[in-house]
Amino acid sequence: MVQIWAGLGNPGVKYAGNRHNVGFMALDRIASDHGFGPWRAKFQGEISEGRFGSDRVILLKPATYMNESGRAVGEALRFHKLDPTDLTVFHDELDLAPGKVRLKAGGGHAGHNGLRSIHQHCSPHYDRVRIGIGHPGHKDRVSGYVLSDFAKAEQGMLDDLLRGLSDGAPKLAAGDGPGFLNAVALRVVPQRDPAPKPPKAAPPAPAPEPEPDTRNPLQRLADRFR
Repeated sequence: MVQIWAGLGNPGVKYAGNRHNVGFMALDRIASDHGFGPWRAKFQGEISEGRFGSDRVILLKPATYMNESGRAVGEALRFHKLDPTDLTVFHDELDLAPGKVRLKAGGGHAGHNGLRSIHQHCSPHYDRVRIGIGHPGHKDRVSGYVLSDFAKAEQGMLDDLLRGLSDGAPKLAAGDGPGFLNAVALRVVPQRDPAPKPPKAAPPAPAPEPEPDTRNPLQRLADRFR
């Protein structure tokens, strides 16, 4: 079985650290961690090939710029005689908080220019890995936000996120969506050992027994009136 995983972004060093390029970042991490072949030019982009068990996966980073991503993706699908259902697209998602990841099969493009292009050149019937980057708060700020780099304070989150996407890649290739998402969650929100229970308090020491009263009855009576 052959699958194409396309990561969305813009080519060139200028855009490499942009939020819009997190799809490229995900594929780079997967290729590096799982021993995929070297990147080489093909299909108006760059590809790297590898396997997860019996599943052959072709990673594709379009070099056409985001707005024309569908040209490269469509060419790769036609060459390998694959259906859009054999395609998974990794892309940034404004409507998810940073570090959140969701899977989606088919549907609209929600204004994402890369997805819009794939809709036009292929079809809407492909799978998506939606990688949350958060929203700047106002639509007028979206363009500048997605074309800016992740903040320094986000670098730890981003590294955990990319590690999680890579950890889950074999599950994704096998069609195990919940397993893939769980692998991401284990990196982004690591499981913590339950807090140790406090030691049980020692039982109170028994009260000392009173000294025996050795006075005779007359002394005890006398002491009461002192």
